[in-house]
Amino acid sequence: MDEFVLSRAQAWIDGNFDDQTKNEVKDLMENNPVGLTDAFYRDLEFGTGGLRGIMGAGTNRMNKYTVGMATQGLANYLKKMFPDIHPIKMAIAYDSRNNSRFFAQVTSEVLTGNDFTVYLFDDIRPTPELSFAIRHLHCQSGIMITASHNPKEYNGYKAYWDDGAQMIAPHDVNVIEEAKKITGIDEVRWYGPPEKILSIGKEIDGIYLEKLAALSLAPDVIRKQKNLKIVYTPLHGTGRILVPAILAKFGFENVTIVKEQAIPDGNFPTLRSPNPEEHDALDLALRKAKEIDADLIMATDPDADRVGIALKNHKGEFVLLNGNQTAALLFYYILFQWNEKKMLTGNEFIVKTIVTTELLTDIARNFGVEYFDVLTGFKFIADIIRRNENKKTFIVGGEESYGYLVGDFVRDKDAVGACAMIAETAAFIANQGKSMFDLLINIYQEFSFYKENLVSVTKKGKTGAEEIQQLMIEYRNHPFTSINNSQVIRITDYLLQKEINLITREEILIEFPVSDVLQFVLEDGSKISVRPSGTEPKIKYYFGVKEKLADKLNFDEVDKKLDEKIENIIASMHIR
Repeated sequence: MDEFVLSRAQAWIDGNFDDQTKNEVKDLMENNPVGLTDAFYRDLEFGTGGLRGIMGAGTNRMNKYTVGMATQGLANYLKKMFPDIHPIKMAIAYDSRNNSRFFAQVTSEVLTGNDFTVYLFDDIRPTPELSFAIRHLHCQSGIMITASHNPKEYNGYKAYWDDGAQMIAPHDVNVIEEAKKITGIDEVRWYGPPEKILSIGKEIDGIYLEKLAALSLAPDVIRKQKNLKIVYTPLHGTGRILVPAILAKFGFENVTIVKEQAIPDGNFPTLRSPNPEEHDALDLALRKAKEIDADLIMATDPDADRVGIALKNHKGEFVLLNGNQTAALLFYYILFQWNEKKMLTGNEFIVKTIVTTELLTDIARNFGVEYFDVLTGFKFIADIIRRNENKKTFIVGGEESYGYLVGDFVRDKDAVGACAMIAETAAFIANQGKSMFDLLINIYQEFSFYKENLVSVTKKGKTGAEEIQQLMIEYRNHPFTSINNSQVIRITDYLLQKEINLITREEILIEFPVSDVLQFVLEDGSKISVRPSGTEPKIKYYFGVKEKLADKLNFDEVDKKLDEKIENIIASMHIR
């Protein structure tokens, strides 16, 4: 057994921890050395999604003590950054996961112990509403207790800055450094005056919904298509609170909620995983949609910042769209409407992540709208919005992992607003006697048929993390020169901050935050991105390919060709 791990575990047994925690550590020590190692070999760190981990005892677990110490570190940092503000104000929300309310209460009490004022939501709420509340209440920071779409054994802690966006450098790193200075739980100020925790809820809901309602670009069309058949599932999460409400406020009157998944439940009893990216998460919604012959299916994850959709294809069969396809429909519709209404002045912009489809870039160029690429993580989209505030107008942003944002009054991905705008897109195209899939094919005909895929390889525990690190070293030190019989013409290394042209051997410095990401661009136009996940024990491979679609009758043929190309790329890289 690793001496470092043993010493850390023994410190928890000997320390001022509760008996239940001590007994759990003793059990790991006596019966589960692998579990003990995973629980203590490191501290939980803020990744692309903040603090996130399996619930249980240990420094690498989500529990009262890791949450408390992280909160104390955050509090210490906020005091340094806002020395003239008394009291510092925080907004805290939580989702339907097991222990989310408990972690929210622990966090609130530590913050009031540091003489902060805390605005705590009275019940579960979506992540985007927390972002909105930070801005609306002029808070210096905020915390969302959630593990997003992770399995039920996980929980997490997203930390936000005063602009309502998740923390980026230097704040995220500095908070961790402050937390590391706390050598034990006895340094945490665990309790403060209860009266400094202020309950918020419906009053914020109302203001947030009004702001979302103002995003509508075609209320007259919705009035004509108010009976559009929509099936919605919150997947046992927070979306049940506000998604039906915003759909009603937009004017949709025929929304069917999947009742089996309408009850908030951290055990997610009807799901293998509460992730709208997983096809089987929408099984019950698909069954209901077929039963009532629905026009559109939407599903949000537990904290309602991601949305997955399904609709009928050109054969009348229900199909699930991936995040890139949904983004293409949403971006195209919104930019089309802005253009038609002569709202474009040349000072607007959209944002996407570097692993999201290049189709969005083509769409932006078509409408003369500036576009930005950012690293994976919606906090980087929010950073671009902040940098251009009062100078340029943000229209829409998105990422391939089912996260979208319309308007700038929220600074994180917002499935509540996205659901409303996706439904409006469906209504708009239905009013023309067409389907959403017709629109998607038209987009492919105009710009090229782009297709993407993602392969995530899970490698758990300490050894898994080491394997992922070694893979990235190998890809960096011995890069591919050819993939699927197509020459690699360009490599972008976001860790070394350079782009290498393999044809000219020219190296160009890039200006991005440092991140362990590699991208390979092939001669045939394919793009492959590789990165370790910031929130899960995975290494992720993103594949993007494209072909011309001259005739919509050739859709199936080109679709199959693109699938085969991706599979051949995967095989040639020896993935899986």
